[in-house]
Amino acid sequence: MARPSSNQPTELELQLLKILWDRSPMLVRDIRDALAQQGRDIAHTSAITTLNTMVGKKLLKRKKQGKSYLFAPRVTKESVSKIMLKNVVNRAFDGSAKAVLLSLFDSSDIDVSELQELRRLIDQKVKEAKS
Repeated sequence: MARPSSNQPTELELQLLKILWDRSPMLVRDIRDALAQQGRDIAHTSAITTLNTMVGKKLLKRKKQGKSYLFAPRVTKESVSKIMLKNVVNRAFDGSAKAVLLSLFDSSDIDVSELQELRRLIDQKVKEAKS
């Protein structure tokens, strides 16, 4: 049974987006080379299929250049990150930001400067919410 389509990128699609966010537009062969440098070598046809699927999902846009296509992101890193994080918060933590932070604190080595920055950001959000 086929997996239902999702507005979120798959693991491979996210890897391709990260490449394209850094250096787009790119040709398929250049995208494949960048992917191979990251240790993930895929067939040319698989790359084309995945990129075209991403165009259909409106994650990418493509522009004809000679006999090839140049691919570039249609979505920002920030917008994809927000969608993915919201999904994790809702699915794994029942929508609780507190549960997410507690889990993050328990599972990560956060240094004092990061904690201070998080405190500053939380204080800023509290001030904004009161306004």
